[in-house]
Amino acid sequence: MSFLSRDAQPSRVLVLNGNPSRETLCGAMAEKIAADARRRGQTVRLVHLEDLSFDANLNQGYRARMEWEPDLKAFADDLIWCDRLVIVHPLWWGSAPAQLKGLFDRVLLPGFGFQYIEGKPLPKPLLAGRKARIVITSDTPTIFLKWIYGNGWVKLLRRQILGFCGFKDLKVKYFAPVRGAKPEALAKMVEAAPAILG
Repeated sequence: MSFLSRDAQPSRVLVLNGNPSRETLCGAMAEKIAADARRRGQTVRLVHLEDLSFDANLNQGYRARMEWEPDLKAFADDLIWCDRLVIVHPLWWGSAPAQLKGLFDRVLLPGFGFQYIEGKPLPKPLLAGRKARIVITSDTPTIFLKWIYGNGWVKLLRRQILGFCGFKDLKVKYFAPVRGAKPEALAKMVEAAPAILG
């Protein structure tokens, strides 16, 4: 399907709660984003990482292909289907929870996320024509994430993970600090999360 035909259709939004637990701030945000996208007339698929059963360890690297478990096959189908991916996740040790990183490792493989081309230094992205939106919750104040720590995880997503596989127009929204936030402040964060849709 061409990019133009994607644009002509109602947006297909895949929302991924990348927190390994559903009953979290990220889970509530993902639910709110999905509900808001549906209200706007978009077709939505909502996936909670907690519901996916798969081995997060790519233990053979690229030497031998690990067959996808049914949940990984379904998630790969969702990635092909969507024209916008929204990932909501907490920032743990400056990046993603291990299970979310493992999801990227297992799904975004050569032949699906990208393709090596003989004689070319960079692979061909295979998921082009899609946009990405990232919502990150953190205990670290945003100013520290951007100016002290240098936004390392976002740079990886933009240049070496999602961007590498063809996702464009990656926008990020931070919600921080979460630790110590009062219930009313957390509720406001949930209400504000759908703004990532634009």
